[in-house]
Amino acid sequence: MKLLRKIYLPFVLGVLLIASSCEENKESLEENPTDEHIAEVKKEYAPDSRVALFDVKTEKQGDSYILKGESNDPEAVESLKQKLQAENIKFTDSIRLLPDSEELENKTRGVVKISVANIRDEPKHSAQLVTQATLGMPLKVFKKKGGWYYVQTPEGYLGWVDYGGIQNMKEEELRSWKQTDKLIYLETAGFSYEEPDSDSQRVSDLVSGNILELVDRQGKFYEVKYPSGKKAFVETAYAQPYLEWLENLEATEEDLVATGKDLMGAPYLWGGTSPKGMDCSGFTKTVFFMNGVVIPRDASQQIHTGEEVDTERNFENLEKGDLLFFGKPATDSSAERVIHVGMWIGDNKFIHSMGEVHVSNFDTEAEDFDEYNYNRYLRTKRVLNKEDKGLIYLKQSDLFTLPEAEEVKM
Repeated sequence: MKLLRKIYLPFVLGVLLIASSCEENKESLEENPTDEHIAEVKKEYAPDSRVALFDVKTEKQGDSYILKGESNDPEAVESLKQKLQAENIKFTDSIRLLPDSEELENKTRGVVKISVANIRDEPKHSAQLVTQATLGMPLKVFKKKGGWYYVQTPEGYLGWVDYGGIQNMKEEELRSWKQTDKLIYLETAGFSYEEPDSDSQRVSDLVSGNILELVDRQGKFYEVKYPSGKKAFVETAYAQPYLEWLENLEATEEDLVATGKDLMGAPYLWGGTSPKGMDCSGFTKTVFFMNGVVIPRDASQQIHTGEEVDTERNFENLEKGDLLFFGKPATDSSAERVIHVGMWIGDNKFIHSMGEVHVSNFDTEAEDFDEYNYNRYLRTKRVLNKEDKGLIYLKQSDLFTLPEAEEVKM
């Protein structure tokens, strides 16, 4: 009997405790009517946490609630407040709206000042690399923690960059920077120098797509200035004035293929978007950027742009430059998972970053047939020259320069 009591009593008490806990949780949910509204707003304004921040919770205080957390979207915060007011829910707004201008001393903008800046998911060097931004890329700056800044890239990606990678600026300073003449570096990789002489001291390395302020031309060298203010010289054979490059840019299918092949052998790097190392979507992003188009960061985002051209492995319908997506199709119990992307180059072949940037073959009779990717193929999208809110065309953008009308006003 004592043995039964020893076994039975703890069991009963445990069941009662769990039941009590469940009841408390149930009551807690019922007592917090704000949760449903927060979820609704998050679904509408920030369904993808990679590109939108809406981290809001509530704390009950008497017959009212305190709204806590932070967001970089004032419209989302206002929507939540309106929903709560419509339900006559009393609240105090303590949400931190970003950017935090006071903390940043009004330097809510920034420009990448090194060849490639690493952007991580936490403010520490041991954190996961989520993306990269190249020299001259303007960033939004939302907050800081120690020597790290929480930033957003032009395509919307959020993450942390350390102080060594960014030149912090006020809005007016960024406008002034955009007014200057620019140079774009076109070689896959190279260097800038202290003097107009390739045997002089190197100032830094450079990669394709780097943007610098163009100061002057001296023979076979351009004199340039970094966002940090330091000056250097770049060989004219490997660079071009940005507006001249942009004016002559008429991206074609062949241009995309040529750019992709220029990156052959580049090592795979999770989070990488530069010739120093790139993941699959970082590769396609780099190819399109060097042809005047900023596309979304990840494969699961890129798949939502452009025009669908195939879902049935009818590869004869594909054109060079089309993006092929791979992963796991949706089932009755799970959603589709897009986990890889490559670019069609014709002749049943596509180029992609997987281990390294290389070409794979979809000819089922070929010795080098890529059966693995063939079996996980999902569909193909055509992005080149398509109008889409997820695409930024540099010819139509003020990303690096200001429109003439705005320059006159300044």
